[in-house]
Amino acid sequence: MRKILLMAAVLMGTLAVKAQDVKIDDAVKVNTEKYDFGKIKQGVPVSTYFEITNTTSKPLVIAGATGSCGCTTPEVPKEPIAPGATTKLKVNYNAAAMGVFNKTVTINFAGISQPKIVAITGETLEATAYDAYAADAKKSDAAKATDKSTKTKVKTGDKKVKTKATVKA
Repeated sequence: MRKILLMAAVLMGTLAVKAQDVKIDDAVKVNTEKYDFGKIKQGVPVSTYFEITNTTSKPLVIAGATGSCGCTTPEVPKEPIAPGATTKLKVNYNAAAMGVFNKTVTINFAGISQPKIVAITGETLEATAYDAYAADAKKSDAAKATDKSTKTKVKTGDKKVKTKATVKA
């Protein structure tokens, strides 16, 4: 009887270990592995959402998520992700330090030993440098809006002729 119980315990332990061998990319899909904020203003926090889809046949629970430093804080949803469903993981960046940044967020799932890692990148500019950058970007957008190109097709006999007209406002 002891041998049967011992064999049953070994079998159950083996199955439990096997259940944890699920590859993270087989269990979840993320809309993007890396989000680029571009240029941001120092001291003005920014955030983005990573959409996580459960591709398994069982509910998944996000056990926790951590940023690579204190400046990056993920907000973990509490509800399990139903099979085939999608949830959003919010990631905040405090923009305190100037310069280029490349931060990671490690997402752990209950029952899966391998974490999913996503990243945020960008460049934090001092307030006056950011204002100058934003003003230049606004001028560039305005110039693009006044120089619109349109394509039209004109049918002449049996031939189609493409023409390009430039409209200046």
